[in-house]
Amino acid sequence: MAKAYWIACYRSISNPEALAAYAKLAGPVIQAGGGKFLVRGTPAKTYEAGLNQRTVVIEFESVAKAIATHDSEGYQAALKVFGNAAERDLRIVEGA
Repeated sequence: MAKAYWIACYRSISNPEALAAYAKLAGPVIQAGGGKFLVRGTPAKTYEAGLNQRTVVIEFESVAKAIATHDSEGYQAALKVFGNAAERDLRIVEGA
């Protein structure tokens, strides 16, 4: 079974305090769902049309586990705290 990855790119962050509060709630929920943080930060270098924006990559055992974690009660509560703290693009992608 192929692994799955949450890939989040933050276009802008308007409320760093709310983002930090979200992270405190979301991190343990993601880890409890089997998520392993692989990348958290800004790019060391960008090429082509790349943007210098915060990027987070989280590995899961499967797409089903990634979706279940996202849709869980705990993560949904964290999203309420997130609110409009940032504009981001979040995708779940199956590994090769």
